[in-house]
Amino acid sequence: MIQTRHGSCHCGAVRLRHRPRARRPALAAAPPGRVVRLDPALQLLVLPQDPHWKSHVPAEAFRLLQGADHLSHYRFGEGAIDHAFCRTCGVYPFVGASEPAMGGDFYCVNVACLDEVSEDELAAAPIRYEDGARDDWGHAPRVTGYL
Repeated sequence: MIQTRHGSCHCGAVRLRHRPRARRPALAAAPPGRVVRLDPALQLLVLPQDPHWKSHVPAEAFRLLQGADHLSHYRFGEGAIDHAFCRTCGVYPFVGASEPAMGGDFYCVNVACLDEVSEDELAAAPIRYEDGARDDWGHAPRVTGYL
């Protein structure tokens, strides 16, 4: 069963809800650069340069419940991804972007901000690597021992 998951920043000023979809690939992240599979209800991704575990959901499956006025936003490079930070506690609860190759508008929720993800769920997931340093998401880096 696909669960609706809730979460918040550290201080609780920003609260969110998202409902992952089973038909999208279920990815989960361990340490930076390591990507693992979880249940189909939770899709997670992490980048080596950005060590946040993320649950990727389509825009219609994400809802900011409170705290829009507590958010600061950061964009870099081409500015395609909107990184949202809580102004009070500094936590990065989600990013938003639009990319046709990824299904259009989407959000990546910081898994550390989710209330319902158990340690057992994360520990049980096998690992798959992605080469985020080279934007080569379909392949593992040549060397993975340091990840």
